[in-house]
Amino acid sequence: MTGGAGYIGAHTVRALHAIGRPVIVLDSLELGSAAAVLDLPLVVGDISDEALVEQICRDHEVDTIVHFAAYKNVGESMKLPAKYFHNNVDGTVHLLDAAVRAGVRHVVFSSSCSVYGTPASVPVDESQPIHPESVYAETKAIVERVLHWYGVVHGLESVSLRYFNAAGASFDSAIGEDWTYALNLIPVAIRALLTGDQELQVFGDDYPTPDGTCIRDYIHVDDLAQAHIAAIDYLAAGGDSTAVNVGTGLGSSVFDVLRGIERLAGRPVPHHVVDRRLGDPVSTFSDPARSFAVLGWQPKYGLDEILSTAYRWHVAQLEGPAGPG
Repeated sequence: MTGGAGYIGAHTVRALHAIGRPVIVLDSLELGSAAAVLDLPLVVGDISDEALVEQICRDHEVDTIVHFAAYKNVGESMKLPAKYFHNNVDGTVHLLDAAVRAGVRHVVFSSSCSVYGTPASVPVDESQPIHPESVYAETKAIVERVLHWYGVVHGLESVSLRYFNAAGASFDSAIGEDWTYALNLIPVAIRALLTGDQELQVFGDDYPTPDGTCIRDYIHVDDLAQAHIAAIDYLAAGGDSTAVNVGTGLGSSVFDVLRGIERLAGRPVPHHVVDRRLGDPVSTFSDPARSFAVLGWQPKYGLDEILSTAYRWHVAQLEGPAGPG
């Protein structure tokens, strides 16, 4: 598992370990935490190091790679495109070349709903056109195409999971999303409430939605981990390469999220409304029908569980870190 010491990766490592699946993690630890991997095998290294990747795959008889490792800051990608193309695209090509030589047959790829850009309609299903609106999104779309052609040329089968908004933390508060690096609404809002070191910016309250704020599909990170296991099993059973949306099919507004956090904390989230942010779609949420039809997967948790687990984890970190993801 590449990037297995990061937020979503660490939750997926735990989920696989819990059902007795052997896992080895490759992570540079640039943005991940060794503590999040628990006591499972961790190799510190880069996905572009073909000799290392090939050795790991041969030594551990790897049959499937779950590929999380990527830079994911949309804003940064528009300022430093080379960083994103070199790591997210070039690095993946090096990874795949080494994997093919070592006999790996399956890849589960961490893609993104951002490959659709501003959706033409909602809910978003997999028939919508691919139209990235950032360098980050473009790298995800390119890798999906790379995987297609590695399938044609090398017989490598893959599932690209197009996530919506991953959020929440483990239910035992052992791992979660480090707000030091996070740009997502939920950890930023909880940080504003718990530390008071910054005020949350709400980008626009004049959208054509019930409360004027943007609507997004939030999926619990543990549900997302289970989607990866479902994709691994799908490929192991002989499934063909495909791309699948991973979301709940339900949309929550910015103010829905803030009200939920405020109910948990018993006090308001410090925030102020600023102008709309360029490129933000009004509303985007998944049509999850295909994920159930193809992978047999569907989410268990909703916004309440997402917010409560995230809040508990961040409180625990302030009281004494238990091992961030």
